[in-house]
Amino acid sequence: MEKTPWEQAVDFHGHACPGLALGFKAAEAAIRALGQVRDTDEEIIAIVENDSCAVDAIQLILGCTAGKGNMIFRNNGKQVYTVGRRKDDKAVRISLKYETMSAAGTDETREEKMSRILNAGVDELFDIKEVSIDLPRKAAVFKSLKCARCGEGVMEPKARIRDGEPVCPDCFEDYTRGW
Repeated sequence: MEKTPWEQAVDFHGHACPGLALGFKAAEAAIRALGQVRDTDEEIIAIVENDSCAVDAIQLILGCTAGKGNMIFRNNGKQVYTVGRRKDDKAVRISLKYETMSAAGTDETREEKMSRILNAGVDELFDIKEVSIDLPRKAAVFKSLKCARCGEGVMEPKARIRDGEPVCPDCFEDYTRGW
């Protein structure tokens, strides 16, 4: 028997929780707004503003990943997701309504909170608005350089020059004058 998208998200994440449910519903909101089911070749971009459990659901349901370069982390500590489509530059900002979490009673169990989120309509949970943003370009592949200090390869645009030789960011000592 084929698993539901929610079951797939739980398997991917490792457990069911309210945070995963929020990401699942945010992905649902993006699909409704953009009409795109799942990314195949960096056509969909997700800009996530947190590093919570929700991000795993966004990744699984929308197909946006850090490795493909179409999931961008801007960890502002906010349950906010901007999802855009490259072919027409359409994008939506999906932000969790403050009342969604603050209005719930403190005696609500984890399972009750998760159930409440999963059973709510996306408009009850999120403010969803179309936004105009410059979507990032598709991921590029760059030449690797050998770090002159540690010997590890480093992507050329991330390398720094120290004593006339390329070094990785970890081996580069930034000049700060102590402040």
